[in-house]
This record gives sequence, structure tokens and C-alpha cells, in this order.
Amino acid sequence: MVLPAAGVAFAQDADAQAATTETEAKTLDKVVVTGSLIPTSQLETATPVMTITAEDIQARGFNSVTEVLQKSSFATGGIQGAQTSASFTQGAETMSLFGLDPGYVKYLIDGRPMANYPALYNGSSTFNNISGIPVDMVDRIEILPGGQSSLYGSDAIAGVVNIILKKRMDGTVLNVRGGWYSEGGGDSARVSLSHGFNSADDRLNVLVGLQHEERDPIWGYQRDRTKQFNVNGYSPATASRDYLVTSYFTSYKFLDPANCGNLTDQFGGTVGLQTRPGFGDENYCGSFYTPGYRTLMNEKKSTQVYTHGTFDLNENTELYADVLFSKEKVKYHVGSNYTWWGTGPGWGYFWDPRVGNDIAAAYGEYFCGADPDPACLAGLPPGSLLSLQRAFSPEEMGPGGFANTMEKNESEAYSVTFGANGTFGGSNWDYDLGFTRTHYKLDEIGFVRWAGPMNDYFQEHVLGPQLGLDPLFGAYPVFQPDYAAFYTPISPEDFAAMTGYATSKSETSDNMLRGQVTNSALFTLPGGDAGLAVAVEGGRQSWDYTPDPGYLNGDVWGTTAVAGGGARTRYAATAELRLPVWDMLTVTASGRYDSFKTSHSTVDKPTYSIGLEFRPMETLLFRGKYGTAFKAPTLSDMFMGPSGYYSSVIDYYNCSLAGYGPDAIEDCPNQYSNRQFFGTQSGNTELDPINAKVWSVGAVWSPVERLSINVDYLHWDIEDEVTQQSANALSLQDYRCRTGIDDINSAVCQAALAQVTRNAAGAITEIYTPKINVSRETLNAVTVAANYTWDAGNFGAFMLRGSFTENLKHEYQQYAEDPMINLLEDPYWSSDPKRKADFSIGWNKSDFNTTLYANWFDATPNYAAQITDRGYAGNRAGKLPSHISWNLSLGYSPLENLKLSFLVNNLFNKMPPMDWSYPGTSGAPYNGGNFDVYGRAMYLEARYSFGAE
Repeated sequence: MVLPAAGVAFAQDADAQAATTETEAKTLDKVVVTGSLIPTSQLETATPVMTITAEDIQARGFNSVTEVLQKSSFATGGIQGAQTSASFTQGAETMSLFGLDPGYVKYLIDGRPMANYPALYNGSSTFNNISGIPVDMVDRIEILPGGQSSLYGSDAIAGVVNIILKKRMDGTVLNVRGGWYSEGGGDSARVSLSHGFNSADDRLNVLVGLQHEERDPIWGYQRDRTKQFNVNGYSPATASRDYLVTSYFTSYKFLDPANCGNLTDQFGGTVGLQTRPGFGDENYCGSFYTPGYRTLMNEKKSTQVYTHGTFDLNENTELYADVLFSKEKVKYHVGSNYTWWGTGPGWGYFWDPRVGNDIAAAYGEYFCGADPDPACLAGLPPGSLLSLQRAFSPEEMGPGGFANTMEKNESEAYSVTFGANGTFGGSNWDYDLGFTRTHYKLDEIGFVRWAGPMNDYFQEHVLGPQLGLDPLFGAYPVFQPDYAAFYTPISPEDFAAMTGYATSKSETSDNMLRGQVTNSALFTLPGGDAGLAVAVEGGRQSWDYTPDPGYLNGDVWGTTAVAGGGARTRYAATAELRLPVWDMLTVTASGRYDSFKTSHSTVDKPTYSIGLEFRPMETLLFRGKYGTAFKAPTLSDMFMGPSGYYSSVIDYYNCSLAGYGPDAIEDCPNQYSNRQFFGTQSGNTELDPINAKVWSVGAVWSPVERLSINVDYLHWDIEDEVTQQSANALSLQDYRCRTGIDDINSAVCQAALAQVTRNAAGAITEIYTPKINVSRETLNAVTVAANYTWDAGNFGAFMLRGSFTENLKHEYQQYAEDPMINLLEDPYWSSDPKRKADFSIGWNKSDFNTTLYANWFDATPNYAAQITDRGYAGNRAGKLPSHISWNLSLGYSPLENLKLSFLVNNLFNKMPPMDWSYPGTSGAPYNGGNFDVYGRAMYLEARYSFGAE
């Protein structure tokens, strides 16, 4: 049975979950399931699949597709998100399977690839944003772990996630849901309306759905853990330096004649005179509560429209069409820590001849000898090199405070598919021909400080006119600031005049034409009918990122951006063969060839897999699969524009001239062994694909009726991962070429000499480090899943479901000369848990149902273990205890067509484990990639059906 709208048939509808008894399972019609192109009647094949149904989503209290996937036991990796202030994609949502890169997951909606998010994860990686999928329209989600490129092509290294939307409905369903958090913030409301109808002769089937959701943000000040600087750290809580004058020579200078008296109304009346021992004058003006002025959860308004339709043209042909449209507006705030002004970006340090005699005090011996003559010291110019910095308070932003200065991400995404499928006459050959277009448009509307107006304002009101250059170096401007004005709030009108919004625009698109032919009864073998599927596809992909010009020309204060864009054509051919050799043994083989072509290069890659299913008895399956997977260079990897950074490197060549070779660097003078340079990174059009070898073995056992247990072992060996070229390796190669160890005229030497720039004195000043294929990764994991249902008669029916994942081995090597890093034991490189599990027990009787759901993950490293390369041997380093949270749902149907639900997520209001290794300077003393501080959430939901579903 090929269900209506098989579409591109990557992984189409399978009503396999409808089978509730062993007898029914034996008589299932053939359907196409995720992990195969060929219809089969087997519920379990050589590839393990975790299925989460719409009923599971409802019962477990999940509020979005993002929650479903991030709570999965497979999702052991921490990710950046709404809690990661000032990250590149704070407004997007994603997940990491088994701790691998988020970009290694292939996302499908009804078997068709999702559009890539236009902005880049961590500023460099292409990924998918999963926040815009209408959860009320989801029929089920299937997670396929392991490399699957032989069927699904590029990106399917960690696994495949297929989100299958509803296809048929009779009548109309209205669903209303409202929620709130017991700790405050995050109030939400969601309404969805779906309607399905069929023609009288059942030739036409149409389903239309609409979902709209609105959610308030959660601010840091609404949670005890984040409203102020850490009061439970190893050091005392330290106030933020909201108004600070600091000297290049002697650290803090306190120059406020009012002793912070003019600032006591700022940040909600919390700013006052603060002291930090050991830092110059030690005094400054600050607050303990500035960490609370950032969002932990994004404000969100989203609307999705979904339409699915089929029309039976004749007995052998069906036409189909699908449209999914999503519009989102997300708002968030990066926080007080990133909303400030200082003299650094505009002037660097400046000289004030009225402040102290810091040169004599700090550098007297340098200028006047080891036993300085008092006359020499007296002759040194008075004054100091100073810098100013000050935060902007909510009061300076006018009514509404920080809510007036939130970043905004506005996006529109759509996917349109249309085509035809059917059967060639009376043969066993089925066909499917379809076209899909996806498009994702993003406007990042950033709140910015305009460099010209802001620097002009502070020069006019604080710094005053420039009075020449400093007497010591002749390089720094001389100012005599009005320090009383510096320690004075500005008006909301002045703040508005120097700030505003800048919009960066980006988009991705993908057009794909795909055709497939399938024969599920190609010929007969002792074990049954052999099956064959062959598919070809082709299309064009594009990506463009255009920042607001102000980020590139310096008009925006303190922030830069990277432009980029490119396009490519692609095509692929796929074949899969399923051979039931005999009753107990089935062999499946698949192969695929992908080619990606740009104006600069062509990247092509064949992949394959072989799977075995061995059933010694009806209730026991042994399975195994071996294959290859890959990820083509993304358009951003290839066409991302240049961006700069500062770092330090060993100048091997100058060290060698000083008599210290690479084996004696520890003795090389610091000016050579720790040489600061300006680096430039960019995309690389010559990148190769990332390659992986993957295999899995497992078993599925059903010892009694309604009980199944799955155990699978998975392995990845990933090579040629993309990373930034090593500056240290380039400096070493430059040394080898300049000293004649390698031929200076060779291509390797010419490239190294072109990438390492030296000044007239021969010192390194710049290094160009583009993306290259050098890193590798190895991962072994085991997964266990169990399901059991039983009918307790008058006591109702019960269902138990659980899953468990353990990463047994995870090693990473960044450069070929580096040792392998054990990511499971080296917290400096990874803070992911080794183990993760979930469990639910559900009960229903008549009109009542309830489910208790638990999500658990293993111990994780504390903060101190993550900040030093000594790992767990570092000072205060250790592990945090395992973490578990509980959800509870209660359902009641007072009427046949009405369902009422009350859901509580994080039932016991569990917060992240207390991490005493954070200092008092931390405003978020927990790992936001692993935990959140949202607390208990409660939802009320009503679902009414106007007619039969």
C-alpha cells in the first residue's frame, strides 16, 4: 500500500502504529517507512527508528517540536539557544544527536528536506531551525539514528528526523491551549484550527490547518538564579562595573565627586558605590542586579498554515500537493553586559594630565633606572592613560526599559510540493514524480548603537575637545573629561538619538525535481517478494547573507558582521534493493551518487549501505547495517566572506634565528613564542565533503504479547571535518620554507608564504586561516528502547515506554598533528552527558487518561572543570549530579467530541544543580547548553471536534 501523497517518497506515511496486536501485525499492508524507499509489511527493519506519535506529544506535555526532539534520549549534545546571550542564532532552535554537530542531522518534513536557516550556527555552520513547525499538525516524528546518506544524501551523518504531518481528517478540529510558569514570565497561548473534507466519490481529499502561537519572554530578573550575580559561588558576589574609569598603568580610578550619588536610581535603584579589592583605587559604581536584564526565553509570535490535498485522476494516477508556510517574529535581549559605551573602540586609551602621576609610580624604574633619581621621576609628565566605560540602564531607555531595545528576528519560510504518483497500468511498478521548492527569508533587526552620534555625544558632554597627543608616546589623544558628567545618567531622548535598529537580510532556497519508480514484488525468493526502488533528482540551492551596511563600514558601534552568498546545482541517483533470501534472512542494499556544482568547483560523492535482518523466530530479530555517509560543503562553508580576529602564535622562524628550534620553544623569548597577530578567516570553494563510515548492530525482542525491547549499538568514524586552518601549523610551515627544510618554490611553501604576512622587521603581523578539511571524530553509542501495554480490565489500560542512550566512546582530533581528545572525559572540550534516558507510564479508562513522564541525564562536568585544559584535575573541578525532571498530564472527555487536558511540565520545579565552582562574577551560574531555569510550566488545553476525525 502506497499511501496518498507519497510525494518524493523519501520516508512517507506509514500507518504502522495502528497495529495493536500481533495478529494485526501479521496482516499489515505494505507501507513505506522511514529508512527505506520500498514498501514493507515489517514494523522493524535493519534500521532502528524511534517513533513519537501525536498522542505521545500530547501526553508528555511537549509544547513544540523543539521540545520533542531536545528531550529525546538521542539528543545528548548541548546546544546554543535562547539562553546563550549574543550568540549568532539566539532566535533559532535546534538539537544535537549523540553530541555531534547540529548540522549533521538531516531534517525532513513528510520526507522532503527542510529549508536551511539563513543565519549561521556559531557564526560559521549551516543548520536547520525547527521552531516553525506546527506541533498541532504533527501526526508523528520518526528519528533514525546513524548515517543514512545512501538514501537521503548529504547531511545525514548523525541521523535523520522525519516530521510527518497529518494527511486526512473528516470534519473540523479546534484546539486551544494556554500556559504559564509558576516562577513568572513565559505566558503563552496557542490556537489551531484544522478542517478536512472529501468529495462524494472520495476522489478529492483536502486538509487545511492553521496554527497561531504567542509567547511572552522570560527575563533573567524573573528567576532567582539569574536575577543577580552569583551569591553561591566560591568567591563573593561582585557587582557589575556599570561606571568605570580604568588606568593603563594602575587599574581602577574612582573620579566621581558624588560617590555614585547621582546613579542610585539606575537599574531599579540598585546602583551604588562598590569595591573590588586589588584593583587600583578599588572603587567604582555598579549593581549586583544587572544580569537580570536579559532574556532567557525568547518572546515569540508565530503562524503556520498547512494544506495537503490529493485527487485521483484515474485508477492509476493520483495528483498531490502540499503547502507549509510559517511566519515568525522572535524578540530577545542580549543583556546589559552587551549594551554599553566606552572610549576603547573610538579612541583606545586617552591621556588626562590632571589624573595622578602614574608613569612615575608604575614605570619609574623603566624610565629612570633601577634606583631612580627623584629628579628624574619628578621630570616625568604627570597624568595617566585612561579609558571610560559605562552601561546603559533601563531608566535611560524610557518607559519599558530594556523591553524597548530588544533584538528582533522576523522570518518567513515556505515549502511547496506538487506532483503525481500511481501505477504503470496493471504492473507492479509504482511511480512518483514531484517538484518541491523551499524558501527561508530572515530579517535580523538588531538594536545598535550608532558610532558617530554616540561618540559625538560623549565627546561633547564628557570628554570635551581633544587637546593634542600624549607627551609620552605621542599617539594617544589628550582629554580633560568632566567626570561628574560621566557619572550622570543620560535622558531617554539622548539615548534614542544615538541608538536605533539595523537590519541584516538573508535567505536560502532549494528547488528539487524528483522521480522514483518502485516495484515491491520484483521477483519471488524463498522468503517472499524482492523489492526495488530507483530515484533520480536534481535542483538548485542558494544562500545569501547581506548585513546592514553599518556593520561593515563602522557606522554601528562595537559590532561587525560577515557577508556571503552563493548558489549551486545538484543532482543525485539512488537505488535500493530488498531481498528476502529466506524466511529468516532479508538483505537490503542501497547506493546513491550525489554531485554538487558551483562556478568554482564540483563536489561529488557515492555512498552505499548493506543491511541484514535475521529472524530466527517470529518474536526475535537480529539486525545489522554497514555503510557510508557524507556532508557536502555547505554554501556558507564555501562562500562566507572574510572576517577578522586577534590571536597569538609561535613565530618559529624568528625563534630559530634566536637559536631555538621547534623542539626548544619553551626557551624562546616571549616576543617570538607568543606573537600576537591579526587573523582573517573565510569560506573555501575548494573544500571536500565530510566523509563517514557508519555501522550498527542490534536486536528486537518481543518475549510476550504487547512487549518489545530494542537494543542497538552504533558506530561513526567521521573524517575530513571542516575547521579553520591552524595558524600554528602555517607558522611552522613558513619556518620550514624560509630555512630551506622544504623547497621554498614548492606549492606548499608558496601557499604558506602567501598566508603568513611579516612586517619590515620580519615579525608576523597577519595570518590567513580559511576553512579546511582536517578534523576527524569517532563515536560509539548504544541505545535501548522498551514498550509494554496491558489491559487491566475494569482498572483501565496501561502503557509503559522508555528509551536510553549511552555514548561509549567519543573522540575528536582537530588537526592531524594533534592527539585524539576524549570528549567523554575531557570537560575542557565537551560538557555533554554520557547517558540520557526518558520514561513514561500512561493510564486510560473510559473518559480519563493520565501520563507521568520523566527525562533524565547523567552527571556533567562543573564549571571549573570546563575552563582549564587540566580538566578534572583543575582547581575546584568536579562533576555535577545527574538531573531528572517530571511531566504530568491529566485528560478528561466530558463529551464525545470534547477533550480537556491539564499538563504540568517540570512538576517539581527542578532547577539546575547548584554549581559552587562558579565565581561571584557570574550572572548565570549554570550550563545553558544542558540546563534551563524556566521551572514549572502549566498548560490548560481544550480540543473540540466538529465531526469525526
